[in-house]
Amino acid sequence: MSMRFSGKVVVVTGAGAGIGRATAMAFAAEGLKVVVADLDVSGGEGTVELIRAAGGTSVFVPCNVTLEAQVRQLMAQTISTYGRLDYAFNNAGIEIEHGRLADGTQDEFDAIMGVNVKGVWLCMKYQLPLLLAQGGGAIVNTASVAGLGAAPKMSIYSASKHAVIGLTKSAAIEYAKKGIRVNAVCPAVIDTDMFRRAYEADPKKAEYAAAIHPVGRIGKVEEVASAVLYLCSDDAAFTTGHALAVDGGALAI
Repeated sequence: MSMRFSGKVVVVTGAGAGIGRATAMAFAAEGLKVVVADLDVSGGEGTVELIRAAGGTSVFVPCNVTLEAQVRQLMAQTISTYGRLDYAFNNAGIEIEHGRLADGTQDEFDAIMGVNVKGVWLCMKYQLPLLLAQGGGAIVNTASVAGLGAAPKMSIYSASKHAVIGLTKSAAIEYAKKGIRVNAVCPAVIDTDMFRRAYEADPKKAEYAAAIHPVGRIGKVEEVASAVLYLCSDDAAFTTGHALAVDGGALAI
């Protein structure tokens, strides 16, 4: 265990599976106290069990990030449980869209924007005052390579991730002189439940997903977790307002 996060507290949303779970576990392995937040109670409690089984400290708080009262309660419970907040990884997100723009529905738009954009905005809205009171800290938001370019047949999702990057950059500038850094990670295709739903039913799509990355494979959740920990650490003390692609070279083509 390193000492770079000794005594610190982090909130991770969407921590019941995938990138969120891997990152919560990585934070715990570094000695942080981890507040696991997710709409999926079983998944969130499962993450806490894994952290505790490995000797870490964690608590689960159920949270729908689209509901202001629940986000407010998440932050209040973080303070009441651990007395402070140092870092946040706003990772909760959805993708439910696989068609051309004109075929999308208003329900899809509202759902995607609600979780991916409003959820990140609400979390930062209630995290930033706590970090200010603490004297500084760091926030990392989950965007996507789809937020750095186009995503055919996922236009609403792409727009939501562009918005996350906009929120990230704007907050970074607003709080740059207050000791708070705000960055985003932009994963390409990562081996998660979301990936499996989208691709594994069609082996050809899975093969294509691997081929779009020059490294010849899709990413691992642990690789995104490492990027998040870096952005939170003092190693990234001069990095803010940055959208870090974790993409196996996909954007370099």
